[in-house]
Amino acid sequence: MNSDLTGNVISDLSNRIILADKPLDLTSADVVRIFKREFSIKKIGHSGTLDPRATGLLILCTDKKTKEINDILILDKEYEGTIRIGAVTKSFDTETDEEIITDEININDADIERVRKTFIGEVEQTPPMYSAIKQKGKPLYKLARKGKEVVREPRKIIISEFEVKRINDTELYFRISSSKGTYIRSIANDFGERLGTGGYLKTLRRTRIGNFGLSGLTEELNGIKYRLI
Repeated sequence: MNSDLTGNVISDLSNRIILADKPLDLTSADVVRIFKREFSIKKIGHSGTLDPRATGLLILCTDKKTKEINDILILDKEYEGTIRIGAVTKSFDTETDEEIITDEININDADIERVRKTFIGEVEQTPPMYSAIKQKGKPLYKLARKGKEVVREPRKIIISEFEVKRINDTELYFRISSSKGTYIRSIANDFGERLGTGGYLKTLRRTRIGNFGLSGLTEELNGIKYRLI
């Protein structure tokens, strides 16, 4: 049974914004289907896909509130996660097998800081092949899974904050605030490349979209924590 902060049973989620914490291995579409089925919502959508291997903030809009989805899509986003260095993957994350680049990683904090600074501000980013961007009607990830690669045009993105800390010899923690359309797995891959060690995105959690965050998610549905706005 689901209830609001006053203990009243929630039965009507029409015309609401739902802040949900997407669990690991569920797709964003899975979360939408769960809420739609449980609350018999006629119209519902989300404002920004999270990969199945990512967790964190997913904003759902129902009925008339779906008109606000495009406004939410353009908001900046904040993520935190880890980068595995010394290895790469074809997908830039854990979807594909790891390929070891080096077992001897000789870098220091100054090297990490030097590379970190190159990402700040307005930069160009080439979308990864493992992405939902379509070319001639086909998502790039479907071509990538067949071993095909096509030319992708770089896009301008803005990275306003980027914090990187060393966890151990092969893993870095990061927190990043970036504009719409930023591929964090590409950030991880490029960071490892510029560091000279190779790297890929090991874990990812979205913590903020605009002024929306993960605090106060006191309700739970099928293992998904959420709150209503």
